[in-house]
Amino acid sequence: MAAPVVPGVPAAPAIAAGDWLDAVRFDERGLVTAIAQEVLTQRILMVAWMDRQALEETARTGQAVYWSRSRRRLWRKGEESGNVQKVREIRTDCDGDVVLLKVEQVGGVACHTGRHSCFFNLLQDGRWVVTDPVLADPATLYGEQR
Repeated sequence: MAAPVVPGVPAAPAIAAGDWLDAVRFDERGLVTAIAQEVLTQRILMVAWMDRQALEETARTGQAVYWSRSRRRLWRKGEESGNVQKVREIRTDCDGDVVLLKVEQVGGVACHTGRHSCFFNLLQDGRWVVTDPVLADPATLYGEQR
């Protein structure tokens, strides 16, 4: 499907199918910020990092794969908890330096705290208030290592 033509707005240049990864602007560490957004509700679930291999595997398999800076390895979302993210769309921002994954969150839990979203703290009257309940005990999801 072709992008709509908007009068007065230049069309984005076409990117050859094999060059799509080259259009992503990875930083000096070889990483790009990745936002996971729930496809049905549009709620932001989490922010993580992807390297080239993670992004390629995500596009190829349809399941979210990130780069874990703490583990220093690929992190296949849900590999421990079973709460995988099925990727429905992959987008970049206008600069190509942020990736947006529109996902279906299997199991309902995206955050390692056992909540649906990692964005459960709301600034209210000068203090952070927890707004979302814990849906699953992290010890059950990940064992005792966390």
